[in-house]
Amino acid sequence: MEQFKGQPRLPKFILPKRYRINLKPNLNSCKFTGSVSVDLNVLSETRFIVLNAANLSVKTASVSYISKDLSLQSRGNLMWSLLYAGKIIWSFAKAIMNLIIWLLRGRSEESGSSGVFKPTKVEIFEEDEILVLEFPQTLPIGDGILDIEFEGVLNDKMKGFYRSTYKHNGEKKNMAVTQFEPADARQCFPCWDEPACKATFKITLDVPSDLVALSNMPIIEENVKGQIKTLSYQESPIMSTYLVAFVIGLLDYVEDHTSDGVKVRVYCQVGKTNQGKFALHVAVKTLELFKEYFGRPYPLPKLDMVAIPDFAIEAMENYGLVTYRETALLYDDQHSAAAKKQRVATVVAHELAHQWFGNLVTMEWWTHLWLNEGFATWGLRLDGLEESHPIEVEVPHVSQIQEIFDAISYNKGASVIQMLQRYIGAECFQRSLALYIKRHAFSNAKTEDLWAAIEEESGEPVNMLMSSWTKQTGYPVISIKVKDQKLEIQQSRFLYVGSHGVGKWIVPITLCCGSYDNQINFLLESNSGALDMNEFGLAEAATAEGKGSSSLGWIKLNVNQTGFFRVKYDEDLAERLRYAIENKYLTATDRFGILDDAFALCMASQQSLSSLLTLMSSYSDEFDYTVLSNLITVSYKVERIVASAIPELLDAIKQFFINLFRIAAETLGGWQPKDGESHLDAMLRGEILTALAVFGHEQTLTEAIRRFNEYLIDRNTPLLPPDLRMVVSNAAYVAVMQRTSAKNRSGYDSLLKIYRESDLSQEKTRVLSSLTSSPDPIIVRSLVLILNVSKEGRETAWKWLKDNWEHISNTWGSSPLITRFINAIVSPFSSIEDAEEIEDFFANRTKPSMARTLKQSIERVRINANWVQSIQNDDQLVKTLNILTYYH
Repeated sequence: MEQFKGQPRLPKFILPKRYRINLKPNLNSCKFTGSVSVDLNVLSETRFIVLNAANLSVKTASVSYISKDLSLQSRGNLMWSLLYAGKIIWSFAKAIMNLIIWLLRGRSEESGSSGVFKPTKVEIFEEDEILVLEFPQTLPIGDGILDIEFEGVLNDKMKGFYRSTYKHNGEKKNMAVTQFEPADARQCFPCWDEPACKATFKITLDVPSDLVALSNMPIIEENVKGQIKTLSYQESPIMSTYLVAFVIGLLDYVEDHTSDGVKVRVYCQVGKTNQGKFALHVAVKTLELFKEYFGRPYPLPKLDMVAIPDFAIEAMENYGLVTYRETALLYDDQHSAAAKKQRVATVVAHELAHQWFGNLVTMEWWTHLWLNEGFATWGLRLDGLEESHPIEVEVPHVSQIQEIFDAISYNKGASVIQMLQRYIGAECFQRSLALYIKRHAFSNAKTEDLWAAIEEESGEPVNMLMSSWTKQTGYPVISIKVKDQKLEIQQSRFLYVGSHGVGKWIVPITLCCGSYDNQINFLLESNSGALDMNEFGLAEAATAEGKGSSSLGWIKLNVNQTGFFRVKYDEDLAERLRYAIENKYLTATDRFGILDDAFALCMASQQSLSSLLTLMSSYSDEFDYTVLSNLITVSYKVERIVASAIPELLDAIKQFFINLFRIAAETLGGWQPKDGESHLDAMLRGEILTALAVFGHEQTLTEAIRRFNEYLIDRNTPLLPPDLRMVVSNAAYVAVMQRTSAKNRSGYDSLLKIYRESDLSQEKTRVLSSLTSSPDPIIVRSLVLILNVSKEGRETAWKWLKDNWEHISNTWGSSPLITRFINAIVSPFSSIEDAEEIEDFFANRTKPSMARTLKQSIERVRINANWVQSIQNDDQLVKTLNILTYYH
């Protein structure tokens, strides 16, 4: 048995074809019993069966393997003997008796005779999460059935088969829920828990008769015996174990159907069904959209979406039974902010895209996770770290899978897909995806399979082009300058640590000059290149409206941000772009991209904070939501780093940002929504007023607190419509908490009262997000689990983490929550001394499931430290800040 320990993947001499699973959970004792019968195909002779199991107790006496081929042979031999048994009555009677006994029992106690094998050893290796069965005889090649009975615990770690809690009529109740991705089906039943080991699943559940019990497929039979009902579900199509799902609890639902008859339901706690109607509408429309786009209908007869009270991630795309954190699925049009509506739509669309990309066609191994997540999302930030990873990342052990569910697999994957789509054309790209899905439906695929389909449709060298993006860590920064009527371009790897890393990409370049009508496209395949402006007609096409010494106008590289790279302009070109921004010559997407690149370059100490602030001042008349929202995000980060670098400049920085956002607030009309205003304007009002409150704009704070006090008196006050409740949480709530201390807890107590009274998950989240704004460490210490640590509370949060590390590690060590703890508490620090202290603390406390996140978090601390030093060395900062503040 020892030969199977420490292996990254299961041996491939046996593969599953069909599971029959029976589970009986007890929601009072939080335990469950079960049995699994697996149809297997033995591919080569062996004495071992090796599969996955974790935190299960296997009943050794129940384990057996029946070889179908030997069973049939045994049946044939018995029938043959019966033909001659008539000569001897006693022999005939004995043969008949043996046949009856054999048919009733279906197996023989004598191992190997009649095709039945009993293992001599049954052992679970917990560290490797495998169950090894050793048999005294070699198992014959061919089909067979493995039977196992087992017991387990409904854990409280939000993974595997676990318990979630909720209240019904004031009484606390348990719900049984599954979260099997990436590799936790093994905590519910013994299985081949790898995505390539696809099989069909026939599920039976024994549950309390008053509860709703859901699985991937519809119920086909229900038998009630007293307080227990047995539910049998239709057999599933072939799928991976991580997509199997069950939800058992007291639930209600709303229902609709697609145009081709697929039943769609949203399940939630009793009394909240009205909050599921928006997600239901989105789901129906999305299924129909994807059916058209992918050229293939949704493959199951029903789709259930369930809001779970306790859920570690945002949502999970289980086949036919998608589970969500409540805040990601439920939307109340009377109380939820506009931003929440957009978020619900985005998450639902993402999970339903998985029904094709991920469920119908599944990655062969977690190396190709991006095929699931990139297309379902369809990040520059995480990939700017040295401790990043390629889109295709080797995953040698399941304990490391969780760490690659990050911005690389999701956002970078989506970004390179967009870049490729732009390069080959939208229609060709759509045809390619339809071909890919048709070719690999109900099977597994690798990245190369996708490239092959796109190459076949487009005729382009896609594999060569895209390998530099999926197999290589990082992305380039393209530096551009004009010299002697030539456009000089260079690429190098962008790193936030400030240095230029090693790497070379095949970069699809788009460039326009003076107008979007004057655009050229080309591939940059080397580290540098040059374009003759006259040869390409750009010099003549460019206007002379830009400022500076050259006769050329503005030049924008990476048109509409379709390429996955940063752009660094020389000062002359940067000045021209500021002029183009002020005069709205550029699209909102390009205005967004220029700011985002400049901020990244500043953070990487490749451009000064002075130049970034000068660029930001060009956006004073900006009213596009996506651009202003990013401007606000950048301003928060700049304010935070300045507080660490030059605290005496903090008031001036805040005043600059107040001046920058005040015009937009006035244009939006202040606090009251306008009749018929757009969804984006509704979101923008909240973000702008919040920013003004955070930066200390006195009028905004006074009005926010006035409305908060009115809300304490009357929860339905017209002074606080739904879209402004997020403002209150991020503005008045923050203001209240900034004035809260251990000696003056009135504001804190008022917020807790709102939290406890509300049954709306979004409202609870809004309250929680503001509570750690208090500068008092005693208050922060009691709230650190919220993971929204303010700069004032980071020392307290770090001390709490160190003091409680053993408990945190034991409780959440293998959960995605552990990486959230580390990232949220470690990353805000900004000195080399902090980085060294953190490294020393974790030197002997690191686990494989958190190693990458820890390295990334410490790297962020060092990046912050370098950024602080860069700001302290910026000789022009005070002068620039004075000029900009005076100008506005």
